[in-house]
Amino acid sequence: MDEELNVTYITLGGHVEVPKYRYLYFMIVFIAYILIICSNSTIVYLIWIHQNLHEPMYIFIAALLINSVFLSTNIYPKLLIDFLSEKQIISYKACVLQYFMFYTLIGSEFLLLAVMAYDRYVSICKPLQYPTIMRKTTIIVFLALAWLFPACQLAGLATISANQKLCDFTLKVIYCNNSIYKLFCVSSRATSIYGVVIFVNLVGLPVLFIVFTYIRILIICYQSCGEVKKKAAQTCLPHLLVLINYFFLIAYDVVTVRLDIDFPKTVRLIMTLQLVLYNPLFNPIIYGLKMKEISKHLKRLLCQDKKNLCCQD
Repeated sequence: MDEELNVTYITLGGHVEVPKYRYLYFMIVFIAYILIICSNSTIVYLIWIHQNLHEPMYIFIAALLINSVFLSTNIYPKLLIDFLSEKQIISYKACVLQYFMFYTLIGSEFLLLAVMAYDRYVSICKPLQYPTIMRKTTIIVFLALAWLFPACQLAGLATISANQKLCDFTLKVIYCNNSIYKLFCVSSRATSIYGVVIFVNLVGLPVLFIVFTYIRILIICYQSCGEVKKKAAQTCLPHLLVLINYFFLIAYDVVTVRLDIDFPKTVRLIMTLQLVLYNPLFNPIIYGLKMKEISKHLKRLLCQDKKNLCCQD
């Protein structure tokens, strides 16, 4: 009983007119979550069952899509509960856990994008060495680092945050992000510096690496034949679109809190939702429809389903 009384709850004050639109919000988010789960899972399933998709590029795409499902599952179920609740609250420990998972998975996304850029660089610029460099062991190491490296870095920051004394109990967001720093009684300079270092390691350096890699790829493509240029455009352009979109959204998330920029609640709600909506929802479309081999298997799967329905009729 004493433990229940000592639980600290945080109010998520970023919601806009929940009592008026709760069922509309619930249906929109529920449909988005189902679409994210089904679309990402379908592409991962296709990569899993088809032997010709067991190549590094497609394995990294599958990892990216799985990461999107984890990220969505960290946010959407709690959002759905909040829409149907009278009060939008969360225990502080659960808030720190959601914050930890959120930024760990975002860091993993940038590292996976960096690994995919390296894979494309080796494939296009060093095709003869590709089988030697991108071995099964290398792929496993890259995937392990992409998920463990962010988790190890964020674990320390989450532990520090969990033990901070709170003087405020309301967040101006709909899920727990780095705005939890605004709840602390004392602003720690060491924590801020630690956060900046993590941002550089998990976002800044991967983005610089990807930009450098694409410059190298573009130089090689400019000097090569039309077939190489076509291959580069087909595999690299979707990757670049995902990166640009995600970088600006996470930069918004970090900068607005650090500089204490106070946007209107509706604007803040829309921008916050974009960070957990765009990539999980559009990654399967970008990689499923724009990647020739995946698109081919997807069309076969859909045609097979139609035939089965016709047979049942």
